[in-house]
Amino acid sequence: MFDVITGCRSCGAEDLEPVLALGDMPLSDRLVDPAEDASAEPRIPLTLVFCPECTLVQIEETVRPEVLFGEDYPYFSSYSDTLLDHSRRNVQALIERYQLASEDLVVELASNDGYLLQFFAEAGIEVLGIDPAPGPAAVALENGVPTLVEFFGPEVAERLASEGVEADVLIGNNVLAHVPDQNAFVAAMATLLAPTGSIVMEVPYVRDLIEHTEFDTIYHEHHCYFSVRSLETLFARHGLYLNRVEHHPIHGGSLRFFASTDPARQPSVDEYLAAEAIAGMDTIGYYQDFADRVDGVRIALNDLIDDLRRGGATVAAYGAAAKGAILLNYAGLDGEQIDYVVDRNPHKQGKLMPGVRLPIYDPSKIDEDPPDYLLILPWNFKDEIMEQQGDFAAGGGRFIIPIPEPTLV
Repeated sequence: MFDVITGCRSCGAEDLEPVLALGDMPLSDRLVDPAEDASAEPRIPLTLVFCPECTLVQIEETVRPEVLFGEDYPYFSSYSDTLLDHSRRNVQALIERYQLASEDLVVELASNDGYLLQFFAEAGIEVLGIDPAPGPAAVALENGVPTLVEFFGPEVAERLASEGVEADVLIGNNVLAHVPDQNAFVAAMATLLAPTGSIVMEVPYVRDLIEHTEFDTIYHEHHCYFSVRSLETLFARHGLYLNRVEHHPIHGGSLRFFASTDPARQPSVDEYLAAEAIAGMDTIGYYQDFADRVDGVRIALNDLIDDLRRGGATVAAYGAAAKGAILLNYAGLDGEQIDYVVDRNPHKQGKLMPGVRLPIYDPSKIDEDPPDYLLILPWNFKDEIMEQQGDFAAGGGRFIIPIPEPTLV
């Protein structure tokens, strides 16, 4: 089911430095059928390491993609209003930046349920999505977003290029981290890109992950965690150059970077490279206290919830997110501390959280069986969730935000 890498996923260097070992974790997006025996759930080591050669932070374990993104893959991007708003603004900015029109083609890798491409299509711009997960891809197709249901890589890129497909803008948001073979994926993007085209990608920024103790974003789907330096090294290997870098708060802190075959770049690239060097992100020393801070979050969250429970309070959780599965399992929070989980996504309702086996309900469960406290598992969408749960708060309910440190709101 999984392999362990012997060298860096980007440069191949073998002297990888350990950063954090989370232990044996369930597959965080593999929600469990209540009839399934707990012993049948796979648990796989989850180990974060640093490459001192190219500075890429990555996990050692590689779970086969077909296991991670199969028929029952439950993540549908359109259930987050925050992500939809972020995507709409991104599309508007890209249309303006590149003066896109009906004769241009925008291709998105890992296009999910069409959450982003729909906005290009509404503007009359030709689009094509590529995504391996049948469930989200089917929704995209139903909504009129052309989508190929397959894993993107060199063979797909070469086939499309031979058919005359060239991407004027090639988008990949939160997909690069999901790819075990970084070099093959970036080479495939270079193949599909039009000669004057641009690549626009978003990736979680490793600096935010480390400095804000966002350890729950480390799971088996995420093979890599990027700095600007590691991205520059990877893309240059395939004749592509970073032209611009932006920081956005989405997903707890993300980089949006622009790349092409043109080596010209805006000052933002060098500014980020300089800031990373000053912070010491190119050395293992930057990462050495991360494991201790992660353990501190685990202890503090357990102490907080145990104190609440001893005082007679009830606690439920909001959001059956992948990061939530890691948080609950690493912290050891199960039915003894958390009564249930709710989620807006009907594809998740009726299932159990992996590992801890907490039941997942529709958010109406909060009205039917109101807890005193709601632990927000997808803390990166906490503002959206707290607004949605205004009635809960008005009735005296309070929220627990676990990251960067457990806090009551």
